[in-house]
Amino acid sequence: MRGVLLVLLAAAAAGERVDERTLMVEAQIAHPHDGRAPVRDGKVLEAMRAVPRHAFCPPVVRARAYADSPLPIGEGQTISQPYIVAVMTELLALEPDSKVLEIGTGSGYQAAVLASLTKHVYTIEILKPLQERASKALREQGFSTVQTRLSDGYYGWPEAGPFDAIIVTAAAGHLPPPLWAQLKPGGRMVIPIGSPYEVQRLVVEPVALLGQADALLADEDLLAEGKRSGDLVRVPRGPDLDHVFRAYRLMSASSCARSRY
Repeated sequence: MRGVLLVLLAAAAAGERVDERTLMVEAQIAHPHDGRAPVRDGKVLEAMRAVPRHAFCPPVVRARAYADSPLPIGEGQTISQPYIVAVMTELLALEPDSKVLEIGTGSGYQAAVLASLTKHVYTIEILKPLQERASKALREQGFSTVQTRLSDGYYGWPEAGPFDAIIVTAAAGHLPPPLWAQLKPGGRMVIPIGSPYEVQRLVVEPVALLGQADALLADEDLLAEGKRSGDLVRVPRGPDLDHVFRAYRLMSASSCARSRY
C-alpha cells in the first residue's frame, strides 16, 4: 500500500506546474537571453523538464521554485538555481550505465536530475536534517534507486567506487585526494575550488590521458559572461596532482560555496 501511495505522490508532483518547468528550461537553460552559454544536451534538458523542482523545495519557498535563482532550504543552505544544476549535469556527460557520486545532497534535487539520466546515483550529505528530508523527497518522487548516506563527503564512498563521475556541490580549499582516488581513469569531476571569500575555480572535467589529466576550469568571477576562453592556466594541486587546466567561461554567476543542490 505504501508503494502505491508513493507512486501516486510522484505522479501528482510530476503532473503539476508543467508549464512553469517548460518555461524554466526554455528561457533560463536552453535559450537564455542574458549572454550565458546555453545547455544543449537534450537528455539533460528533458530531465530538467521532468523533475518537479517544487517537490524538493520547502513549503515557504515552493511558489518560487522555478525562479532563476537559488532558494533557501534550511540549515543555512540553498537549492541552486536551475541553470547551474543543468550546466554541471551536462558537463558530467553521463551515460545510462554511468556510476555517479554527489557530495552534498542538499534538497535532493540535483540527485533526482542525475537519477533521470542513470540509475547508479550515490549521494552524501553531512547535515542530518537535510539528509533526512532529501531522502524522503527522493523516495516520494519515485527516485528509489538513489543511494543516500549521512557522512562527511570529503572522504567519498570508497566501497561504492570507483565512479565514472563525481559532482561536489560546495566549495573546497583543494581537490580532496579521497575523491580523486575514487574517480575512474577517464572519469569526470565537477568541483568548485576555493573559499567562499575568494574567487573560486570550478574543476569541470578531469580526463586521464597519458599519465596526466586535462580539465576544464571556470573562474566564478567570469561565469556571468557565458563565454569561453582558450587560456591555459596552471593550478597547484600538490606534487602528485600537478596538472594543466584549460580555462572556460561556462556559467552564470552563482555562489557554489553556499549552494547545496
